[in-house]
Amino acid sequence: MTPTHFAFSSAFTLGLTGLAFHRTHLLSALLCLEGMMLSLFIGLSIWTLQLGSTSFSAAPMLLLAFSACEASAGLALLVATARTHGSDRLQTLNLLQC
Repeated sequence: MTPTHFAFSSAFTLGLTGLAFHRTHLLSALLCLEGMMLSLFIGLSIWTLQLGSTSFSAAPMLLLAFSACEASAGLALLVATARTHGSDRLQTLNLLQC
């Protein structure tokens, strides 16, 4: 395993463990998801460069566009929950509450 592959795989793993174990605030969960998406983008970009094919060159940009859409939807949810519940703590969110 090259140091580059180790770097982006460890970045993805750190984002995944952060998402799994540090779920106190919605903002921290969104940041972990964003870190995972950026490590996937770097990995896909490196894979495309190593492959040397132009047929996969649009895939990293498509993933980056989906990542931007995911970030905007997550921030919209963060604002909506902060307005309705008063905080972004995940333990205050209750699906049964009207």
